[in-house]
Amino acid sequence: MPVDTTPRSATWTFVDGEWHSGNPPLIGPTSHAMWLGSTVFDGARWFDGIAPDLDLHCQRINRSALNMGLKPVVPAEDIEALAWEGVKKFDGKTAIYIKPMYWAEHGTSYSVVAADPESTRFALCLFEAPMNSAKAGSLTVSPFRRPSPEVAMTGAKTGSLYPNSGRMIIEARSRGFDNALARDMNGNVAETASSNVFMVKDGVVLTPVANGTFLAGITRARVMGLLRQAGFDVREATLTVQDFLEADEVFTSGNYSKIVAINRLDDREFQEGPVARKALELYMDWARSTARG
Repeated sequence: MPVDTTPRSATWTFVDGEWHSGNPPLIGPTSHAMWLGSTVFDGARWFDGIAPDLDLHCQRINRSALNMGLKPVVPAEDIEALAWEGVKKFDGKTAIYIKPMYWAEHGTSYSVVAADPESTRFALCLFEAPMNSAKAGSLTVSPFRRPSPEVAMTGAKTGSLYPNSGRMIIEARSRGFDNALARDMNGNVAETASSNVFMVKDGVVLTPVANGTFLAGITRARVMGLLRQAGFDVREATLTVQDFLEADEVFTSGNYSKIVAINRLDDREFQEGPVARKALELYMDWARSTARG
């Protein structure tokens, strides 16, 4: 039975020196990436004529490649230039997700399991994806945990980590929640299944300390810096689920939706708080003030 590979939204992909409309076939059943999961990616956003921190996302994809044992074959500045070239292929009416990717085609001569860095390939995929930061979300504590650096490639933004995130979300949604609050192997809060997380208590903004079990995101760092510049006390700390249940407000940060307020964590309900609103306002003001050109 033929498989429908038509993308769900307008999509352009750059690979092997050319732009292709839609979802071109890139890997086969003997590709190391398909067989053994040697993939890394990153994600930036274009909306309203701007692409905040695009340069940092293009730099991080190359660091992820190195951490995965791959060879970053395209300089970060060239990825950034290609992204802006790709943006021009869209009508500009809908926000775009910008996704650079690397993967290995082959294993090494000494082990098929280990990716051969000399076989690394690159692609850049852009597709329309509306922003949804205006809608508050709900969380439940996941029964599943984030892995530690000793047992997974947590130093890279790799596709191999995402099945764990996927099962967290599926389990959470089966119980009526939008997303999951994920703990590390010590039982402390790490992030959600798909974004970094913040809480506010007595005016202090707190976020889990970067301990190697989760990706301390670019948007997370940007939000922390902007809130500090605005006079907020922002701290990284070891935080428990109970800390979040006793918080005054909770919100998440991530590239896909930027800032999202949380209105429920298990049985605890929250009002959309002033810090989440201020964080989004500060972020958008900063993004527009640094618009390209």
